[in-house]
Amino acid sequence: MIEREHSERPLCIDLFCGLGGWTEAFLAEGYECIGFDIEAHDYGTGGYPGKLILRDVRSIHGSELKDAAIIVASPPCQEYSYMAMPWSKAKAKQAAILADTTGAMRAHLTDLFNQCFRIQREAIEAAGHHIPLIVENVRGAQKWVGRARWNYGSFYLWGDVPALMPFTFAKAMKSVGRQNKNGELHGQSINKMRDHLKVSMNFHEHEKTGKPGRSFQSAAVEDCGIKQGGDWFNSEQPSISRLTGSKSSARKAASAMIAKIPFPLAQWIARTYKP
Repeated sequence: MIEREHSERPLCIDLFCGLGGWTEAFLAEGYECIGFDIEAHDYGTGGYPGKLILRDVRSIHGSELKDAAIIVASPPCQEYSYMAMPWSKAKAKQAAILADTTGAMRAHLTDLFNQCFRIQREAIEAAGHHIPLIVENVRGAQKWVGRARWNYGSFYLWGDVPALMPFTFAKAMKSVGRQNKNGELHGQSINKMRDHLKVSMNFHEHEKTGKPGRSFQSAAVEDCGIKQGGDWFNSEQPSISRLTGSKSSARKAASAMIAKIPFPLAQWIARTYKP
């Protein structure tokens, strides 16, 4: 069993927790949060905000998490995104997996995603009641793990997704109409609305737009008016991916920030499932 510090609070388990995008919102809603990851993502601006356990998710038995009120997870998405790109090597890799009649390559690709549901089943059995699970990934994962139940911009969700979900910033902007010359929307400033509904876009945004190769920066600016993180695919200027090594701290920091769950999305889930 995992040790808890606040047994009176509902417990959120955050698998593949990274910088704690899920956890920040759950903490704000009064949960106790315990995150699992294979490394501590701290790049000088503060790491995971809850209790961090450095451990491979594959080593967890769900019975250890039977006290959880909810489990959230963001398994690695890089392979799914890479194979969604229109590059010859990406297409070849996808073809090789599809051609593997043993199913071993596909099983390896989806293993960490499926581990989340294995853990949930074991936790439910140990607890004797249902424990909701939300798994987040990218659009490209659908080809391999099945259709997502909902998406918040480029953040796609599987599992116990609530029936009612919040709009992204771009959809909210369209729903309230044009701003006036002072940048006001029905008395609420654009900046305030953006702060409230900010979407942490990621570099896989091209998948939902149908514009292959579009950069993270372009997607964020064009769709939401928000510019965050580095430009991974834009050939017009040097990007983090080209200026740093694949194992550099700068690149890891950028990847972690880009993949961070938007606060409004995580907060909605936290409020929905709070006991």
